[in-house]
Amino acid sequence: MCGIWALFGSDDCLSVQCLSAMKIAHRGPDAFRFENVNGYTNCCFGFHRLAVVDPLFGMQPIRLKKYPYLWLCYNGEIYNHKALQQHFEFEYQTKVDGEIILHLYDKGGIEQTICLLDGVFAFILLDTANKKVFLGRDTYGVRPLFKAMTEDGFLAVCSEAKGLVTLKHSTAPFLKVEPFLPGHYEVLDLKPNGKVASVEMVKYHHCRDEPLHVLYDSVEKLFPGFEIETVKTNLRILFDNAVKKRLMTDRRIGCLLSGGLDSSLVAATLLKQLKEAQVQYALQTFAIGMEDSPDLLAARKVANHIGSEHHEVLFNSEEGIQALDEVIFSLETYDITTVRASVGMYLISKYIRKNTDSVVIFSGEGSDELTQGYIYFHKAPSPEKAEEESERLLKELYLFDVLRADRTTAAHGLELRVPFLDHRFSSYYLSLPPEMRIPKNGIEKHLLREAFEDSNLIPKEILWRPKEAFSDGITSVKNSWFQILQEYVEHQVDDAMMAAAAQKFPFNTPQTKEGYYYRQIFEQHYPGRADWLTHYWMPKWINATDPSARTLSHYKSAAKA
Repeated sequence: MCGIWALFGSDDCLSVQCLSAMKIAHRGPDAFRFENVNGYTNCCFGFHRLAVVDPLFGMQPIRLKKYPYLWLCYNGEIYNHKALQQHFEFEYQTKVDGEIILHLYDKGGIEQTICLLDGVFAFILLDTANKKVFLGRDTYGVRPLFKAMTEDGFLAVCSEAKGLVTLKHSTAPFLKVEPFLPGHYEVLDLKPNGKVASVEMVKYHHCRDEPLHVLYDSVEKLFPGFEIETVKTNLRILFDNAVKKRLMTDRRIGCLLSGGLDSSLVAATLLKQLKEAQVQYALQTFAIGMEDSPDLLAARKVANHIGSEHHEVLFNSEEGIQALDEVIFSLETYDITTVRASVGMYLISKYIRKNTDSVVIFSGEGSDELTQGYIYFHKAPSPEKAEEESERLLKELYLFDVLRADRTTAAHGLELRVPFLDHRFSSYYLSLPPEMRIPKNGIEKHLLREAFEDSNLIPKEILWRPKEAFSDGITSVKNSWFQILQEYVEHQVDDAMMAAAAQKFPFNTPQTKEGYYYRQIFEQHYPGRADWLTHYWMPKWINATDPSARTLSHYKSAAKA
């Protein structure tokens, strides 16, 4: 996890512009480099480093003696870099996983390069010999990337939008900043004056398609057919592999543990893999909640079962409310459910950074979208409609859960790893017949639970624990974080403000006081940037007025049992 930043064709003083790059310093607390491009006085790279792999030669932009005309700035991890290096017999100059991008590009061009990368990434690749700039982002947008481009060919790129919003350019007093789409790469021509022109934007991978890099991976051969036992075995093999490949780091690994199905499966599989890899330290697991929260109790059970070094972080409503401003600044969104769920994750990341030496943090993000884990999937009109919705959610992850997971951890210099969004695991899951993936016997994610039924990885009551939204599970059943927030914003936003909301915020007009409050904070930090969020996250197929799982009629809790 690092922060990348680059400018091409700047008309302004670069030493002034580079101050914008400091807005993402939190992403790379270990080192910073600012480098001009030879022969192009108005092009430069900025890089903030979190040293996770190859502490000696991992600085960026990466440049190799063999390719003096290539410059690479990337944020991410390429898990199959060693397999590809061995297969193609590339001669490495460093131990950095991203070096593979340069060798692959030299060998087969950008299309083949990006399709062969098994990992999460956002990159800027400059080829001064062929006068080209390439931007690329992983399938689900696990690693963030934003860009701003003007009609006269000035291009600015950054890991987070906050590193671009204050940039000045002569022809555009207000730079339009937008997220770079996941699963795409862009080709741009570099002109002699340092300006660029977009040539093409290409969607290189759909989450449903088996990735090209399958040809070069070492996973044991999967069993053919959709017989239930076969599918369960294949899911276990692929999930195990998804966790195993993500152990690639020189820093200590930890795991977020909410006590729900997803984070518990990740933590248990991770601990098993660390033992097999004979890692010498104990796995630290982290749970957050208010006193009496269902998540804390469930996480404790899992930690005891798997034998991790467990940390519990308690927070009160005052601390949660106080964090809202910095959380919204970090997130760069005002989406209600994202803000709510981010507070707990932001506070626990702060704790991890301050009190432990765990830096690479595993988490269960992506599972709800992939395995149809949201409660509203019970209301899907058909398995085909549920499949459609699942793919829509995966496509939009970069606006919601993946955005939350990246920004809340990166704000504290941590790197998040999400095995459920592994290319092979997710494409296999999506290839299964739609009727296999829907909720069964009133239980969501039935297939995933069934796959691990006999593994004894986690306690049975956790394996079959119903869905809790993270923002609900961290607080008491009696008084949820949702209710605490409602009571607080009731005093911050009055009825007159709500009546004028459509006038003040014509785009994505807030419908609730809570939504209005978040939007107000967002506009203070990022005025006029509301279009970063295309729409609010909301459940489907039901008349929901609020995204909280606890407001849905299907919600089961221990309090009602």
